[in-house]
Amino acid sequence: MALSLMTKCTSLPRHHFRSSFSSPRRRSFSVLSSLTMEPPSAKKVKHEMEMFGDLRVDNYYWLRDDSRSDAEVLAYLKQENAYVDHVMSGTKQLEDQLYREIRGRVKEDDISAPLRRGSYYYYKRTLEGKEYVQHCRRPVADIGIPASVHDTMPTGPDTPPEHVILDENVKAQEHGFYVIGAFKVSPNNKLVAYAEDTKGDEIYSINIIDAESQTPVGKPLVGVTSQIEWAGDNALLYITMDEILRPDKVWLHNLGTEQSSDSCLYHEKDDRFSLDLTASESKNFLFVASESKMTRFVFYLDISKHENGLIILTQRLDGIETSASHRGNHFFIKRRSEKCYNSELLVCPLDNTSDTTVILPHRSSINIQEIQLFSNHLVVYEREDGLPKIIIHHLPAVGEPLDRLQGGQTVDYVDPIYSLDPLESQFSSSILRFHYSSMRTPPSVYEYDMNSHTSVLKKIEVVLGGFDSANYITERQWATALDGTQIPISMVYRKDLVKFDGSDPLLLYGYGSYEVCVDPYFKASRLSLLDRGFIFAVAHIRGGGEMGRPWYENGKLLRKKNTFTDFIACAEYLIAKKYSSVEKICIEGRSAGGLLVGAVLNMRPNLFKAAVAGVPFVDALTTMLDPTIPLTTSEWEEWGDPRKEEFYFYMKSYSPVDNVKAQNYPAILVTAGLNDPRVMYSEPAKFVAKLREMKTDDNVLLFKCELGAGHFSKSGRFERLQEAAFTHAFILKALNMVPTQR
Repeated sequence: MALSLMTKCTSLPRHHFRSSFSSPRRRSFSVLSSLTMEPPSAKKVKHEMEMFGDLRVDNYYWLRDDSRSDAEVLAYLKQENAYVDHVMSGTKQLEDQLYREIRGRVKEDDISAPLRRGSYYYYKRTLEGKEYVQHCRRPVADIGIPASVHDTMPTGPDTPPEHVILDENVKAQEHGFYVIGAFKVSPNNKLVAYAEDTKGDEIYSINIIDAESQTPVGKPLVGVTSQIEWAGDNALLYITMDEILRPDKVWLHNLGTEQSSDSCLYHEKDDRFSLDLTASESKNFLFVASESKMTRFVFYLDISKHENGLIILTQRLDGIETSASHRGNHFFIKRRSEKCYNSELLVCPLDNTSDTTVILPHRSSINIQEIQLFSNHLVVYEREDGLPKIIIHHLPAVGEPLDRLQGGQTVDYVDPIYSLDPLESQFSSSILRFHYSSMRTPPSVYEYDMNSHTSVLKKIEVVLGGFDSANYITERQWATALDGTQIPISMVYRKDLVKFDGSDPLLLYGYGSYEVCVDPYFKASRLSLLDRGFIFAVAHIRGGGEMGRPWYENGKLLRKKNTFTDFIACAEYLIAKKYSSVEKICIEGRSAGGLLVGAVLNMRPNLFKAAVAGVPFVDALTTMLDPTIPLTTSEWEEWGDPRKEEFYFYMKSYSPVDNVKAQNYPAILVTAGLNDPRVMYSEPAKFVAKLREMKTDDNVLLFKCELGAGHFSKSGRFERLQEAAFTHAFILKALNMVPTQR
């Protein structure tokens, strides 16, 4: 599941200060200041909650404010931010140095790998010193170039001029937060629909403009999600949300009409289900799926026949999950069930969707994650032994029988562990585009010719500052969980700095929920830690999807504690193998990964030196008991419904807020976003307040709340780099690795 006006220290009452020499105990996280500010102390207001004969008292329930405008709550959050500023003032020089390092690796003026759509190349451009991107296009100089070969946008004085369709820098000038959630070009390339969020609450407005003149076409569509698709050149499908921000209605909007006259094509009334919207690669059909955490069924819209509305493609059957695409005279359906837990692939004729044929059967060791269709090829993204891979199948001509697929061509990669994701490709082409990176290989865009089986590197992120991937080693280790399960750990380190004698600092990252795969990926800001001798590791714990569907099933509901004990086992393994030590190991997780951090801190606080919990879902029991909070109803199938006694007591046994104890904790940094619709800011606020009340150590505890952002923090690219520098500075200070300042 489930950010900044910084108040200066001098704006607070004097009783928040005291002489640093009056402290009765030596602080382990010192502040370079002649005065020490006392940490904010949230007032206690008794709030009792009773269920199944169990009485819980939440003294900080008052911090929850659904309007996010309560003066007392905001004043408290500003005090916390002021305390962060004060405590970290002694490392400001280090933070600034880290920021310069991180930003110094960025090629600020750059373009993305252009993608050809019809008679144009589309791409994004970044400009030196600018926070946001420009969305651009350039005409194809020679329309006669077929899209079936490797296509490169020409440059030089004789090429057609670039046209900036949308400059986010201009739009963002009016807002403290600005995110484009979708940018969709109409099939005829004349119009663009884009979804913008100006608060961080993930409630979007859709603007439609003329691609050439940027003139608005009609009024914005308001109060919507970022899910939009063109239904031809003159209509859009979009999705709206109910009062708990659950995507529940899909609408058809005809250009030139008012939003109030739009047609609701489907309303999902079951509050466990949310709607999803995708377009087929062929662009002939749109698919609307209604999905819970265990069930998914699909409708389709024929773009050429709006009047037919949505037609059922797959039935709603509990425990069956389906997704669909189209090629020729067949729908392709990926189906997961209890029996076929790693999915199978079916086809059915357009005119007889009940007549299904299995063309790729279920395999117990290989998980089918998704498919991508081309006019002559099928690309299957699979996962085996914790690693993703791409398998390419040649399809028979349209109209010929589609039988069981045989074999397939595997794409090769250069690193032992890596991350890859599909990218938009041309349906009529034989060229597959995909995104590749590893912990030592910067993000790269490859084009793979599915006929000749050759790859071309179209774009690799430039990393400045003398970066050389040969200086770094990436590897995989395996830890043994409590029940004997082998847990993969992905690692990267600088080979000339790490000693493997237990003295190396290590940052261990984890997530472990929603079947999310946290694959080994590159992050340039991480180099500032690696180049200071850190090992960075990702624990691929149960609850994620790295090792297939059972990996997820064994880390959710009444098996959720496997997620936490797996993570602890990974930390213990790394210490036992002398990759690090208790005095040198730090941990980090965000959102549901923040729940992980909170849970393991309560379980084994003595195992870690420092912890970073970003927008953490730490008040799990109270939140999941409240169906008025966004995401609650749809996530009972992930965490359990605590209105049932078995789930209530199980969730209570690990929910971080409910398990804070009178014990020593390591140094902790907690972050939140005031406008976060996924994890309410009050969850981390309550967690910090209770930790301050209960913990028996003097280790620092910081709570940084961004008052103008949401779940994904600030929106500017350099603003996000500043946050990375701040987090790195916190970790280095916790490990006493701050250089002497002059």
